[in-house]
Amino acid sequence: MGDFSPKTPIPIQIRKIIFEKFNDTETRFTNDAIFEIIKKNEDIDNSWTIDDMEPYFNEICRSELTRNIAQNLTTLWFKLFDPLEKLHCNSCNFDIYLGLSEERVCPNSNCKATI
Repeated sequence: MGDFSPKTPIPIQIRKIIFEKFNDTETRFTNDAIFEIIKKNEDIDNSWTIDDMEPYFNEICRSELTRNIAQNLTTLWFKLFDPLEKLHCNSCNFDIYLGLSEERVCPNSNCKATI
Protein backbone atom coordinates (compact mmCIF):
# COMPACT_ATOMS: atom_id res chain seq x y z
CA MET A 1 0.00 0.00 0.00
CA GLY A 2 3.02 2.25 -0.08
CA ASP A 3 2.78 5.45 1.96
CA PHE A 4 -1.02 5.57 1.88
CA SER A 5 -2.75 4.94 5.19
CA PRO A 6 -6.57 4.69 5.16
CA LYS A 7 -8.54 6.75 7.69
CA THR A 8 -10.56 3.63 8.50
CA PRO A 9 -8.78 0.26 8.50
CA ILE A 10 -9.72 -1.91 5.49
CA PRO A 11 -11.20 -4.74 7.62
CA ILE A 12 -13.57 -2.28 9.27
CA GLN A 13 -14.49 -0.72 5.91
CA ILE A 14 -15.40 -4.18 4.55
CA ARG A 15 -17.45 -5.09 7.62
CA LYS A 16 -19.26 -1.74 7.61
CA ILE A 17 -20.26 -2.22 3.96
CA ILE A 18 -21.52 -5.73 4.69
CA PHE A 19 -23.46 -4.38 7.71
CA GLU A 20 -25.04 -1.55 5.71
CA LYS A 21 -25.72 -3.33 2.39
CA PHE A 22 -25.72 -7.12 2.86
CA ASN A 23 -26.65 -7.82 6.50
CA ASP A 24 -28.92 -10.79 5.81
CA THR A 25 -27.95 -14.46 5.89
CA GLU A 26 -29.87 -15.09 2.64
CA THR A 27 -28.20 -12.29 0.66
CA ARG A 28 -25.34 -13.15 -1.69
CA PHE A 29 -22.64 -10.56 -2.26
CA THR A 30 -19.25 -10.43 -3.95
CA ASN A 31 -15.80 -9.17 -3.17
CA ASP A 32 -16.07 -7.08 -6.36
CA ALA A 33 -19.18 -5.25 -5.08
CA ILE A 34 -17.49 -4.45 -1.78
CA PHE A 35 -14.28 -3.34 -3.51
CA GLU A 36 -16.21 -0.97 -5.80
CA ILE A 37 -17.87 0.67 -2.78
CA ILE A 38 -14.51 1.04 -1.00
CA LYS A 39 -13.02 2.66 -4.12
CA LYS A 40 -16.00 5.06 -4.33
CA ASN A 41 -15.44 6.05 -0.70
CA GLU A 42 -11.84 6.96 -1.66
CA ASP A 43 -10.26 5.55 1.50
CA ILE A 44 -7.96 3.09 -0.26
CA ASP A 45 -4.71 3.30 -2.20
CA ASN A 46 -5.65 4.17 -5.82
CA SER A 47 -3.14 1.65 -7.15
CA TRP A 48 -4.89 -1.31 -5.48
CA THR A 49 -6.73 -3.97 -7.45
CA ILE A 50 -9.14 -6.65 -6.28
CA ASP A 51 -6.15 -8.99 -5.89
CA ASP A 52 -4.72 -6.71 -3.16
CA MET A 53 -7.93 -7.23 -1.18
CA GLU A 54 -7.66 -11.02 -1.10
CA PRO A 55 -6.12 -11.27 2.41
CA TYR A 56 -8.99 -9.22 3.85
CA PHE A 57 -11.64 -11.41 2.25
CA ASN A 58 -9.81 -14.54 3.38
CA GLU A 59 -9.87 -13.16 6.92
CA ILE A 60 -13.64 -12.65 6.98
CA CYS A 61 -14.01 -16.31 5.99
CA ARG A 62 -11.48 -17.48 8.62
CA SER A 63 -13.29 -15.48 11.29
CA GLU A 64 -16.49 -17.34 10.32
CA LEU A 65 -18.30 -14.11 9.50
CA THR A 66 -18.88 -15.28 5.92
CA ARG A 67 -18.66 -18.41 3.85
CA ASN A 68 -17.42 -18.53 0.30
CA ILE A 69 -20.28 -20.01 -1.75
CA ALA A 70 -18.82 -19.66 -5.26
CA GLN A 71 -15.83 -18.39 -7.19
CA ASN A 72 -15.18 -17.31 -10.78
CA LEU A 73 -11.57 -16.26 -11.35
CA THR A 74 -11.11 -13.31 -8.96
CA THR A 75 -14.81 -12.90 -8.10
CA LEU A 76 -15.85 -14.52 -4.83
CA TRP A 77 -19.48 -14.86 -3.73
CA PHE A 78 -20.23 -14.85 -0.02
CA LYS A 79 -23.08 -15.36 2.43
CA LEU A 80 -23.12 -14.45 6.10
CA PHE A 81 -23.31 -17.10 8.79
CA ASP A 82 -25.08 -14.64 11.12
CA PRO A 83 -26.20 -11.01 10.83
CA LEU A 84 -23.70 -8.40 11.99
CA GLU A 85 -24.16 -6.05 14.88
CA LYS A 86 -22.58 -2.65 15.36
CA LEU A 87 -20.38 -2.24 18.43
CA HIS A 88 -17.79 0.30 19.52
CA CYS A 89 -14.18 -0.50 20.38
CA ASN A 90 -12.99 1.76 23.17
CA SER A 91 -9.37 0.79 22.53
CA CYS A 92 -9.08 2.06 18.95
CA ASN A 93 -12.21 4.25 19.07
CA PHE A 94 -13.76 2.79 15.88
CA ASP A 95 -17.27 1.50 15.39
CA ILE A 96 -16.85 -2.17 14.56
CA TYR A 97 -19.13 -4.81 13.08
CA LEU A 98 -19.18 -8.40 14.30
CA GLY A 99 -21.29 -11.41 13.45
CA LEU A 100 -23.48 -12.62 16.31
CA SER A 101 -21.45 -15.81 16.79
CA GLU A 102 -18.00 -14.30 16.13
CA GLU A 103 -15.40 -14.03 18.84
CA ARG A 104 -15.68 -10.63 20.55
CA VAL A 105 -12.35 -9.23 19.31
CA CYS A 106 -11.87 -5.97 17.44
CA PRO A 107 -11.31 -6.71 13.72
CA ASN A 108 -8.93 -3.75 13.43
CA SER A 109 -5.57 -5.44 12.81
CA ASN A 110 -3.81 -2.64 14.74
CA CYS A 111 -5.99 -3.20 17.82
CA LYS A 112 -7.40 -6.72 18.37
CA ALA A 113 -8.84 -5.68 21.77
CA THR A 114 -11.43 -7.85 23.47
CA ILE A 115 -14.86 -6.28 23.23
